[in-house]
Amino acid sequence: MTHSLRIGGACGFWGDALHATQQLLRVPGLDFLVYDYLAEITMSIMARARLKDPHRGYAVDFVSEVMAQNLSQIVGQGVKVLSNAGGVNPVACADALRRKSAELGLNLKVAVIEGDDLLPRVAEFTDRAEMFSGAPMPPTEKIASVNAYIGAGPILAALQAGADIVITGRCVDSALTLAACMYHFGWGHDDHDLLSAGSLAGHLLECGPQATGGNFTDWELAGDIAQIGYPVAEVSADGGFVLTKPQGTTGCVTPASVCEQMLYEIGDPQAYILPDVICDFSKVRMEQAAPDRVAVLGAKGRAPTGQLKVSATWADGYRAGMTFLMNGRKARQKAEAFAQAGLDRSRAVLHRMNAPDYREVSFEAFGGSPGKGEYEEISFKAAVKHDDPNAVGLFLREMTGCALAAPPGLHIFTGGGRPKPSPVVALYSFLVPEDTLAYRVTLDGKDIAFDPPKKSPQEPEPVRPKAPGTAEEKVTEWVTCPLEDLAWARSGDKGDTANVGVIARHAAFMPYIWAALNAETLADVLSDHLSGRVERFYLPGTHSMNILLYNSLGGGGVSSLRNDAQGKSFAQILLATPIRIPAELSSHTERGEN
Repeated sequence: MTHSLRIGGACGFWGDALHATQQLLRVPGLDFLVYDYLAEITMSIMARARLKDPHRGYAVDFVSEVMAQNLSQIVGQGVKVLSNAGGVNPVACADALRRKSAELGLNLKVAVIEGDDLLPRVAEFTDRAEMFSGAPMPPTEKIASVNAYIGAGPILAALQAGADIVITGRCVDSALTLAACMYHFGWGHDDHDLLSAGSLAGHLLECGPQATGGNFTDWELAGDIAQIGYPVAEVSADGGFVLTKPQGTTGCVTPASVCEQMLYEIGDPQAYILPDVICDFSKVRMEQAAPDRVAVLGAKGRAPTGQLKVSATWADGYRAGMTFLMNGRKARQKAEAFAQAGLDRSRAVLHRMNAPDYREVSFEAFGGSPGKGEYEEISFKAAVKHDDPNAVGLFLREMTGCALAAPPGLHIFTGGGRPKPSPVVALYSFLVPEDTLAYRVTLDGKDIAFDPPKKSPQEPEPVRPKAPGTAEEKVTEWVTCPLEDLAWARSGDKGDTANVGVIARHAAFMPYIWAALNAETLADVLSDHLSGRVERFYLPGTHSMNILLYNSLGGGGVSSLRNDAQGKSFAQILLATPIRIPAELSSHTERGEN
């Protein structure tokens, strides 16, 4: 089959909007629905659920709500479903789905992909160093989950065997879409450019409406976000595709909104490493083909590494914190004094008990006018981390006990009750050869033959595009304006590394943005967060750059005490940075120009 393939991205995380499926089923000619439920923290939550009940450990609402409400229509329209909702228990997820199918009088063929769960084999990997920090593996008794990121191969095998729905555990988010493309068009495992294009389509779908106006710099253009459209990729046999959204929905699909999602959390855009292909997005081009329709072309790929990333989650103590409001004169100083008093009291108790001090303390203030001493209103977060939950609870109790002695202006909303200690789930990542995994593909309980393709690992150093240069000696007059007048930007996380994608609103701005956002400037602007090195990458195809900020998230995820442990606010901070451009370019600074 060579006609255009239509794939809808119906879920970007566990908890995404339930109405997305019904919205996408209104798209004429829809072929596939893909659902991405998993993140590292999600895996640990599901692992704990499976320990309590062997029939749990998957995204229960995928079956009980999403499929229950839409399965009859999905079958009636002949739409296939691919999802990693299986979490750490894909067999249980598939069994529940078959029961729901039977209740509805349907006869669906449900396939299951197993092999990613390496927790029973964790002892084999105790010598593996953490791939980013080099740290040794934590004690195995503390490990909650160990899952390899699998690629499109076994999903493709299930589709070729006739599956209507494929349930996986921890697969690469974009692999769901890539498998659909390989099945529909017959792409081979050596068609690296095509595999890169299919992976890019999947990457744009995997975060739901983040590609259609959600989390977008020019968010006002998205309109009523309550009705925002979920993304649809219309893929062609040559790998080119159009990203769009259902008719009658709000949001906006522009090269800028789509490019923000392309840069989101990919790291090196010339070496975005996936199980099936090493992607190069540096020369991707995006064009507005029609209103809310963006054509995407130019993804390149090369042979994969033959190794898979494995993410383990483990119990690394406990944490808790309290967020409160303070106003009046010197609100910051008052808030710090209150938090420090609670910490001092807690430490005094720990000292009397000969107990260890807190492993980490985090005080963060938001808002106000630092250092001016005048009236201000701020929010303030105080948090601690300790191996003993009782020590964490002590801090919360002593903070509360200081309330009547606090400086004036303290106020706290406690609608949900007082905070409690929560376990810290830390991430530990390492690599394994792909042949380490023992895949099992089953269709309604019957084994399907799957022989992983032989891969010839290649990791040549990418040839970096020449960085854009400026002709400052020819400029006679300069103007300065905030980066947001010149660019769109979005930020996100990978472990303890944040990335910020910056896209020039006009190609002529890019040389000056690149020159201004050097490592020194970035370290200064983000000085409250950054403690590691800075790396920058240039993408000439989209007049954009991707910035990696190492060791900037306090450990990242739920192992961090920071208010923004995923770097979501970093782009907004950066967009206020003043950038100098030639005065003659100032006519292009109107917001919204592509």
